Amino acid sequence: MSEMMLETVEDATVESEFELCPKFEKTFSILGKKWNGLIIDVLLEDGPQRFKNLARRIPKCSDRVLVVRLKELEANGIVSRVTHCDSALIEYRLTDKGADLKQVMATVHNWSDKWYSPAESC
Repeated sequence: MSEMMLETVEDATVESEFELCPKFEKTFSILGKKWNGLIIDVLLEDGPQRFKNLARRIPKCSDRVLVVRLKELEANGIVSRVTHCDSALIEYRLTDKGADLKQVMATVHNWSDKWYSPAESC
């Protein structure tokens, strides 16, 4: 077999052996979805929020998309929707699982502060 063909076979073998950890893939499918990181960050910074306050804090996210993202985060056990019996007040708050992302988000903030200038953040 020629040397070039051997390298191609070896490369194909290495590629077929590589597999992302399903837990890692699941995590990034949640955190990598547009607006999820910002929703989590707002809830980490400001605590429980009403929908209108979240929408105000993330103005570029449409209300429709914000509803969808909150439902997805709720389905994944990161956010809980709390209805108060004595009023029509509904709040969104982080679960323990969501609050556990605090260090992850702090690390992302540190990385972005290091690698992006203020002009790039707009």
